Amino acid sequence: MTVMNLAQAITDALDIALATDPRVLVMGEDVGRTGGVFRLTNGLQATHGAERVVDMPVAESGIVGTAFGLAVAGMRPVVEIQFMGFSYPAYDQIVSHVGRIRHRSRHRFTAPMVIRMPYGGGIGAAEHHSESTEALYAHTPGLKVVVPSTPYDAKGLLLAAIEDPDPVVFLEPIRLYRAVKEDVAGGHFVVPIGRARLERTGNDVTLVAYGSMVRDARRAADALAEEGISVEVIDLRSLVPLDTETLIGSVRKTGRAVVIHEAHRTAGFGAEVVARIQEEALYSLLAPVQRVTGWDTIFPLKRTEEYYLPGVDRILQAARRTLEG
Repeated sequence: MTVMNLAQAITDALDIALATDPRVLVMGEDVGRTGGVFRLTNGLQATHGAERVVDMPVAESGIVGTAFGLAVAGMRPVVEIQFMGFSYPAYDQIVSHVGRIRHRSRHRFTAPMVIRMPYGGGIGAAEHHSESTEALYAHTPGLKVVVPSTPYDAKGLLLAAIEDPDPVVFLEPIRLYRAVKEDVAGGHFVVPIGRARLERTGNDVTLVAYGSMVRDARRAADALAEEGISVEVIDLRSLVPLDTETLIGSVRKTGRAVVIHEAHRTAGFGAEVVARIQEEALYSLLAPVQRVTGWDTIFPLKRTEEYYLPGVDRILQAARRTLEG
């Protein structure tokens, strides 16, 4: 076991994949000589060569389109988009081609590729650099969407995504890159895609979160525990496929739920989570499900981003509302 932060765990996973599978390529803007905008690919080009860690032009559509062609031809490209807000020029490629190839070819072809996207706020980078539009990709048939919140999960989920026969959008919470450390197993291992993680067990209310919001949910659970309230925290880890079994099992036990994400509220992924709860656990609910989200505005400048991002106080308020219901 080695103590790693989330950024180091992702680098380690990429290094292992490049070393063990000659089909793996890392592609993106500045991933080679510079080591990536967040330095997550630092040193990989020197170790594995410029033909395996490839600096690409500033053209996201071209990067994803090239990777798609390579994936269909049998390679396993890992694309880095510098920020989630930069992925929109490639959206046509992702939605029209990457997500459809298995269906379009009647399973003769697949696109085993990973599209890594740093996402979310908290670093003072404003719009395009701080957006959380995961619902766009979760809504696209043919894509898997995963979001780690811990270094261990980041490594295991990335290795699982690289080995997956279908395309995976791999979202990386920017503000957790170097904020969280834990023991991570050396060598190769995978965390299965599609399984949530029970972060904390409890009986009174369920907090459902993913990515950077898991840390805030944990802090809120600690504060509620001091008041004698038993809180269960679920880290979804995977948005598509969604681990409905774990989610519904928890809500049936506690009877109350708060769903948390930093994306915009309207049509955010939390709405899908609430819908699943209503469909499968309605008669177990003791109060309406609460949502704690970002606001329906463009992500603000650094001076006001603390008012935009959900935090522990807002989670506590929502938990108390549902406990009073």
